[in-house]
Amino acid sequence: MNPPLSLYHLAPGESAVIKKLYCSGSIRRRLLDIGMTEFTKVVCVGAAPTGDPKAFLIRGAVIALRREDSINILIEKKEKVNGSC
Repeated sequence: MNPPLSLYHLAPGESAVIKKLYCSGSIRRRLLDIGMTEFTKVVCVGAAPTGDPKAFLIRGAVIALRREDSINILIEKKEKVNGSC
């Protein structure tokens, strides 16, 4: 079992399972609305050249999240997917 990290620390090609959302207010509502709930699998599919934002595949949709939002999402890393993007 891997130690918990934030979604921001997921590199392109890596997957994880969401453990907990540590955000509140409108951003929490938006994340829940797009299906980012506990035990949901996410895959990092890419990042901007500067590293922020990053794109994640969540329930069949690609969503870009900024560091300030993804840092508050606790994950458990899984395996590497397809090497890299």
